[in-house]
Amino acid sequence: MAQEVVSQETQKVAEFLRDAKHTPLPDDVVRKTAYHVLDTLAAILTGARMEPGIRGIEYVKLQGGVDEALVMGTDIRTNATLAALANGISAHADETDDSHAPTLSHPGCAVVPAAFAVAERHGRSGMELFRGISAGYDIGTRMNLALGMDTFSASDSSRASHAMMSVWGAAAAAIALEDLDEEQVRWALSYNAQQASGVTTWLRDGRHVEKAFVFAGMGARNGVASATMVASGMDGVLDVFTGHPNFFDAVSTCHDITQMSAQLHERYEIMRTNIKKYAVGSPAQAAVQAAEDLVTMDGLTAGEVEAMEILLPAHLAMIVNNRHMPDINCQYLVAGTILDGRFSFEMAHDEPRMKAADIVDLMSRMTLTPDESTRGTRSGRVIVKRKDGSMVERFVEAVQGTYENPMPEPQILAKFEDLLAPTIGAAETEELIGLMLDPAQIDDVRDLRSLLSR
Repeated sequence: MAQEVVSQETQKVAEFLRDAKHTPLPDDVVRKTAYHVLDTLAAILTGARMEPGIRGIEYVKLQGGVDEALVMGTDIRTNATLAALANGISAHADETDDSHAPTLSHPGCAVVPAAFAVAERHGRSGMELFRGISAGYDIGTRMNLALGMDTFSASDSSRASHAMMSVWGAAAAAIALEDLDEEQVRWALSYNAQQASGVTTWLRDGRHVEKAFVFAGMGARNGVASATMVASGMDGVLDVFTGHPNFFDAVSTCHDITQMSAQLHERYEIMRTNIKKYAVGSPAQAAVQAAEDLVTMDGLTAGEVEAMEILLPAHLAMIVNNRHMPDINCQYLVAGTILDGRFSFEMAHDEPRMKAADIVDLMSRMTLTPDESTRGTRSGRVIVKRKDGSMVERFVEAVQGTYENPMPEPQILAKFEDLLAPTIGAAETEELIGLMLDPAQIDDVRDLRSLLSR
């Protein structure tokens, strides 16, 4: 057999991941990484108490496993692969996790669980953990861009952009936190290509359990497996991305391999990742903010509404249109926000309330319209015809918390405190925030277990 040639792009990614845990990050990237670690930990610890998280934990509990990493929100310790699975499922259980608009993905819910699992497995430091997480965001999102976003077109394909980013982001973080040489990194990437999957049938999941697996748990588990299998001594193909056959040809007709390594060490994708202000499916966020604005700025009450039209970008509207789950049902979220006068986490996750008479009545006066003019954006418009015949509307171009309209640090930390304090306690929340904002003081990630367990 002829000697296999490794492409320049594969070489760049392999060297990047080999060196990642020792490569310092700019100060602003460290700070932004802290926000996303906290954001994902809050999602995991709240999600561990919700149906998807509970089911994931129960599954992992049955598997046993050596003591390598914590299943967060419990006192269970198991191997890194299973811990990543359970924590990933919990991370996407409540729709409060972050999102990366350019690649239609949710990086944190897979990358952070994978990174924590491998960091615990080896007792890595806080700074090493952060570098592995940043590398996961960088490679996972670049892989979606390299595949070409048309690959994930809802009208032409059933491939899941969320699952693809998650498995590559998780693998990158796990590889970065193992002790692999450059050749071993390439082998691990090859094993990961065999595990890169996911289809958009999650849209038909009425309980959010399979969705949490597709978006996060599956990718976190598979990515950690790719890294740890090679760390255990397995070898593989030197370059899965070029030659014949190869990964890109198998899954995409519009790929650009150069995107896989474009501007590494220059463009940090965690800086372009959104932190949700509202714990709801991303496409519904703009409508929820518009509803809050109608209440606070225009004094709108439910009793005034004769008819309401919600306009969302055409490529996203179907994802949140009258869904079975409250946190991704746009009409319910808008109705609850207007009736309550504000959005709340409790309302967004209150399934019985979706059937309440006042909610049903207000939702009956709504229509949700796919808007071709805003396709490709995350905007939202809510137009209300009052019973007195007057019209009022609000348009949200960029929801607060997005890359284009970031939340200030006090507001970001307030979100974490709101989610974490009822779960782990106010003092513990304050301590965890302090540690994440100064990761250099964490000598061993395993020291965080007391704050992240039950």
